[in-house]
Amino acid sequence: MARKPNEKLPPDPRELTSLTKAAIILLAVGAESAAQILKALPGEAVEEVTRELAGLGRVSRQLQAAVVDEFYHTVIAWGAAAEGNLDYARTLLQGSLDPKVAERVLGQIQTQVQKTPFSFLQRAESENLLTFIQDEHPQTIALITCHLSHHKAAEILVGLPMQKQIEVIKRIANMEQTNPEVIRDVERGLESRLSNMLMQSMEKAGGVPTVAEILNLADRATEKSIMEGLEGEDPDLVEQIRRLMFVFEDILLVNDKGIQSVLKEIENDELALALKTASPELQQKIMSNMSERAAAMIREDMEYMGPVRVSDVEAAQQRIVDVVRRLEEAGEVFIQGRGGDSDVLV
Repeated sequence: MARKPNEKLPPDPRELTSLTKAAIILLAVGAESAAQILKALPGEAVEEVTRELAGLGRVSRQLQAAVVDEFYHTVIAWGAAAEGNLDYARTLLQGSLDPKVAERVLGQIQTQVQKTPFSFLQRAESENLLTFIQDEHPQTIALITCHLSHHKAAEILVGLPMQKQIEVIKRIANMEQTNPEVIRDVERGLESRLSNMLMQSMEKAGGVPTVAEILNLADRATEKSIMEGLEGEDPDLVEQIRRLMFVFEDILLVNDKGIQSVLKEIENDELALALKTASPELQQKIMSNMSERAAAMIREDMEYMGPVRVSDVEAAQQRIVDVVRRLEEAGEVFIQGRGGDSDVLV
């Protein structure tokens, strides 16, 4: 039976539907990771889980931990089964498919389930990965970085303190072939730590504000697809989400001093690109906070820019929105209509 929006959640995860569990997982991983997950889901699934998340309400720490624990062990179990039962998979495929097709499918499965050391860290953002491993022993960090792409390994090294960089580099340079069992022991320890970190996360609440935060961090195509999908089924929900989201045109609501702070961090060529599709009101708002010479240069850049891709314009706009949101969190930008009475300017 489907849940009613904001209906109190049962304490036992076994009483939850798969859809509700999926929404809780999105809540647990945070807005940035949730945005990436939504981007990878089919449109219909995105609409369903977004609606569920919007009506999720408060999720206790215990329930959240139980759902994450169930998900974690399900994934681990699935991985183990996939690795250890290729012969069984071959038997099933050969019994149900043409032999040539069965071999081709099995080959694809084998490629997908071959386990790379530290594979659970491979897709982590470099910044998050650095936070996770920076306190490890230099030998452990050296072992991990040797199994990452060169690009990601370089980003990790750059983020370490100078002395630890030297220690890690020395160990990488002198590292010989490592016993597979040692690698597995280190992997298990890191996986256990990562699992414990998830369990210790604080109680969170779903709801429309959470959906708005996730969509603010999603790319424009994903955001547009989700909002259009929800529009046909629940226009009231879409309106609630839109009221809490901050998009490029909402810079009209930023105070002049805030806009001046934002402009200090934006290059002229990026600003000209972002303003290419902006409303005349927003263009005027921004240029009125610049010197006449700087505004004239932006107008000239826009005039001689020629045709540009919409995706490039949207990417430039999103980068500026990110700056606005960061400065708002730091208290350097005031956005009209956000916050309560304490935000009234005097």
